[in-house]
Amino acid sequence: MLSPDLAVKLELLQKKLTEMGAIVVAYSGGVDSSLLIKVASLTPARVLAVTAASPTYPREEIEAAARLAQELGVRHMVINTGEMENPAFTANPPERCYHCKKELYARLRELARENGLKTIVDGANADDSGDFRPGIQAAAEFGIRSPLQEVKLTKAEIRQLARYLDLPNWDKPSMACLSSRIPYGQAITPEKLGQVAAAEAFLRQLGLREIRVRHHGPIARLEVSPSAFTLLIDAKIREKLVNHLHKLGFTYITLDLEGFRSGSMNAVLSPEERALKPNS
Repeated sequence: MLSPDLAVKLELLQKKLTEMGAIVVAYSGGVDSSLLIKVASLTPARVLAVTAASPTYPREEIEAAARLAQELGVRHMVINTGEMENPAFTANPPERCYHCKKELYARLRELARENGLKTIVDGANADDSGDFRPGIQAAAEFGIRSPLQEVKLTKAEIRQLARYLDLPNWDKPSMACLSSRIPYGQAITPEKLGQVAAAEAFLRQLGLREIRVRHHGPIARLEVSPSAFTLLIDAKIREKLVNHLHKLGFTYITLDLEGFRSGSMNAVLSPEERALKPNS
């Protein structure tokens, strides 16, 4: 049962998507963009969900996104994006996400034109203005709409709606781009991204959900929920984990005692760097 306030927000979201009429959704398979395509599928709007594939995103996430779109009966495409060919991105400056999103939105604009779709939307929500997010500038430059943000839906409310609408991924942990695991100023390479993806896949096999493996050269810094600390220091699990990460090329494996936290790499940024406007 939805609260009256949340029911009103759902109704407003449906109305906005209906009015847009023909939309391209930047669809990662996360709960935010999944809610968008689910609600859009309940309206008369014509919808194309588009997922970007590149070394910066695990293959299994792309496959899961495709399965869900198929279940919802939404037209879906996977496109290859070329941010790894852009030195402005691979140099890994603080405004890295701007260059990645600019590449994505340029491709989505082309698809929108080719398919006669009027509006491009993303899954940004009301909570996304609280962190350092250079990608928001790229969205503004390309005229991307954020319906979840426009109706003031928070992350917690999005999960409530996703559960109410029977989305199977309503409680899926947030999955940021793998490049966010590499400290600013250290080059992003396919090899590093592969190490991170394989290390995090191993942690998920252990049953962990909220995880980040931060890549500090020879050091893997593990961020997990503090409730999982006991599991990781169990002698047998610890041995398996250390051996696996050594095989992936890490020399030292550390457990971050602050635990999992999104955006922890932003802690090194000064107020001036956070206010930096990327050069387009």
